[in-house]
Amino acid sequence: MKVALIGASGFVGSAILKEALDRGHEVTAIVRNPENITLAHDHLYIIKADILDTDQVAQAVAGTDAVISAYNPGWSNPDIYEEFLKGSKSIQAGTKAAGVKRYIVIGGAGSLEVAPGVQAVDTPDFPAAIKPGATAARDYQGIIKEEKELDWTFFSPAFEMHQGTSGVRTGAYRTGLDTPVFNEEGRSILSVEDLALVIIDELETPKHIKQRFTAAY
Repeated sequence: MKVALIGASGFVGSAILKEALDRGHEVTAIVRNPENITLAHDHLYIIKADILDTDQVAQAVAGTDAVISAYNPGWSNPDIYEEFLKGSKSIQAGTKAAGVKRYIVIGGAGSLEVAPGVQAVDTPDFPAAIKPGATAARDYQGIIKEEKELDWTFFSPAFEMHQGTSGVRTGAYRTGLDTPVFNEEGRSILSVEDLALVIIDELETPKHIKQRFTAAY
């Protein structure tokens, strides 16, 4: 498939980029700083674009079969809430303007329900440092749920992706919808490599059209 990948140089995006290329897809990587992508591949094309500019998004994704957004303005960005929502809306609008129907969004785990009607981001123990970005992803999930034209999928990662899990591609995972997937120890864990596996599996064999889902071990 021809895939447009937004945020391809980031922590999550770079893992998705590698997985997609390894599985034979043609990837157009859309990034702010092309020099941050050091990978060379015959099926990789790099485009510099400002995703806050909807016209630039539409031009960059035109002619592809699907758009995958791993967009994140940066966890240390003081304006992450506003920029995440503005950028996500721009990507959504640009995808539609380009006539691409399939749209997969990497969102956050904060919108997962840890109790009936209680989202993780609203609990007292949720980390303050990432709360603005997590709240933005939660609020965007509410926006994308109203999207009628695109065949969208919103993915919420496991709660733990940075704690000793990076570098492992097990090839196995379990999925859920609006509640976290926990292991026998009560932890929600998934390596970024297996997250990439989940996303490309969903790209190749769609199971969550117009749905949010999550995955963990």
